[in-house]
Amino acid sequence: MKTMIERFIRYLAIEKGLAPSTLGSYRSDLEDFSDFLRRTGCGDWPETGRRHIVAYLAHLQKLGRAPATVSRHMASLRSFYQFLSREGLIEVDPTGQLDSPKADKRLPRVLNVEEVERLLAAPEGLTPMALRDRAMLEMLYATGVRVSELVSLNVTDVNLNMGYVKCYGKGSKERIVPLGSAALEAVHAYLTRGRAGLLKNGDPGALFVNHQGKRLTRQGFWKILKKYARTAGIQKAITPHTLRHSFATHLLENGADLRAVQEMLGHADISTTQIYTHVTQTRLKDVYERTHPRA
Repeated sequence: MKTMIERFIRYLAIEKGLAPSTLGSYRSDLEDFSDFLRRTGCGDWPETGRRHIVAYLAHLQKLGRAPATVSRHMASLRSFYQFLSREGLIEVDPTGQLDSPKADKRLPRVLNVEEVERLLAAPEGLTPMALRDRAMLEMLYATGVRVSELVSLNVTDVNLNMGYVKCYGKGSKERIVPLGSAALEAVHAYLTRGRAGLLKNGDPGALFVNHQGKRLTRQGFWKILKKYARTAGIQKAITPHTLRHSFATHLLENGADLRAVQEMLGHADISTTQIYTHVTQTRLKDVYERTHPRA
C-alpha cells in the first residue's frame, strides 16, 4: 500500500498542486490506515471493503480522536480510493456509500477591533525587524491571507502603486487582494528602510526574510505573532489564522458582501465563508444582551 500512497501523493502534488503541509497530512492519514490494516490482518488495499473502513473509523473514535480528526481521515481515505478507482486499480470504491462523520462546527476565534489595534501597534521602533513585523501584521489583517501565503510572497507580488497583493492559495490558485492604506504604508516602510538590512546575501526574491536573509517560515512567523500578542496584553490564545478570521468577521460586520469576502479569502465554496455570518450573529446577540435594558 505504501507504494500506492506515494503514487497518490505525487498525483496530488502534480495534478492538484497541494501544499507540502497538506500532502503530509494525506500521507500521515493513509499510512496510519495502512498500519491498522496490517495490525488487524485485514489485508492490503485491493482486499479492503466498506467494513474495514468502518472498523478503522471506529478504532479512531475509541482512541478518543476528535470528530474533526476522524472526519479528516475519512476525507483522506475517500480521496485515495477515488484515485484508485479512476486509475482502474479497484472495481468498487468502498467509500462510495459511506457518510463522513459529522464534525463539530466550532465558531472561529476572532479579535475585536481594539485588540487588533493593540496587536498592530506592538512592533515599536524603526529597526529592520520591527519594520518587517509591522508590515507582516498589517498585511495579514488587511488581506486575510493564510500564513503560508504570506511567507510565500515575493517582492514582485506586491504592487504599491495600484494597492494590491497577488497571492497563491490552495491548488496554486492566484487571486488579487487589495491593500489598505495602513498596510501599504507599513510595507513601503519595510521595503525602503528595513528589508535591505535583513537581506544580506539571502533570498533576493522573498518579500519577508529572517535575520539571516532567508525566507521567513510559518513557524518563524507564529513565534513572532505570539511575542506581540503577549506585548499587546491579549489573553486569548491566537494563531495566524485568528487574524484571517478577524479580517473576514470585521468586513461582514461593516456590511461587506459575502461573495466579495469569499473571493478575498480564496474560498472555493461560499459555504466555507458563511461560518463568519454565524460569528457576526453571535457577536450581535452578545452586544444586545449586554446593552439592551430589557434583554
